[in-house]
Amino acid sequence: MAADETIALVRRYFEALDARSIAGVLATLDPEVVHDVNQGGRRIGREAFESFLIHMARCYRETCADLVVFASDDGGRAAAEYTLRGTYEATEDGLPEARGQRYSIAGGSFFAIEDGLIVRVTSYYNLEDWLARIAEG
Repeated sequence: MAADETIALVRRYFEALDARSIAGVLATLDPEVVHDVNQGGRRIGREAFESFLIHMARCYRETCADLVVFASDDGGRAAAEYTLRGTYEATEDGLPEARGQRYSIAGGSFFAIEDGLIVRVTSYYNLEDWLARIAEG
């Protein structure tokens, strides 16, 4: 897969996330996708990723702005930098109470690509920064 095809795939992934299209996100993922989330555990497979997306849609309304995607020359790896803008809508276990707080934080994701699908997603953001934004209300 060429770098431009990988960039297009990763952009489709983010477009589907922004549209809250679970089917659209899952269509970009390998059946055995590995998903590593900042401050969280590892999830393996589309079914686990789908459960994550359902949970996120219940607790948060988010979009990724200022998206920049980079890919290796061979298209096997990609990285994305973005501003995560959202609203905290439902309280998540172990986190402060949700009261519709708005936030905007920097985020980054790293991808491995095989046979035209995402086989690994690793996402990072600064949890302390997010908690500070939530506390500001």
